[in-house]
Amino acid sequence: MTARGVLYVVVCVAGPAKDAGRLVTAATERGWDVCVIATPAAADGEFIDRDALEAASGRPVRSTWRRSGEEKRNPPADAVVVAPMTMNTVNKWAAGIADTYALGLVAEAVGLGLPVVALPFWSTALDGHPATRRSVEVLRGTGVRVLHGEGEWLPHAPGTGGRQLDAYPWQLALDAVGGLKRG
Repeated sequence: MTARGVLYVVVCVAGPAKDAGRLVTAATERGWDVCVIATPAAADGEFIDRDALEAASGRPVRSTWRRSGEEKRNPPADAVVVAPMTMNTVNKWAAGIADTYALGLVAEAVGLGLPVVALPFWSTALDGHPATRRSVEVLRGTGVRVLHGEGEWLPHAPGTGGRQLDAYPWQLALDAVGGLKRG
């Protein structure tokens, strides 16, 4: 166990996912023991660099439930960062839908009172949907620190996400989770 504890990094299928190693490396440098969990869509394509994430964390990337009788694969989390978080994830999570391993973990994290930070990545068109705004507020109401708004993360114009990747504020999520306490 490290000085900080175990940090679960949940990676969704959005443009910045290919650079999630930046977050994992920074977290390990700050003393976190990092476990990466990818949504099925992120794990199934070329959205993440699985080898780089496993090298940076020293652990396999997980995306599926463990099988009956299989031992737990990761130590229990002390904190969770969901980044990049998609509109799909925020809406399912806020509705209590846990139909994937990643969603099940974040739903449990809220119920356990763990410090949880979510850093979105979606367009202004998706942000303008009423369900998205409601879901952000639902998560905030449960204690999740959603980094959405002035001074944090702002949505981009449709079709410009690719130009936003280098500026995606991974450090903001790591700084935020470091300042949270277990509830």
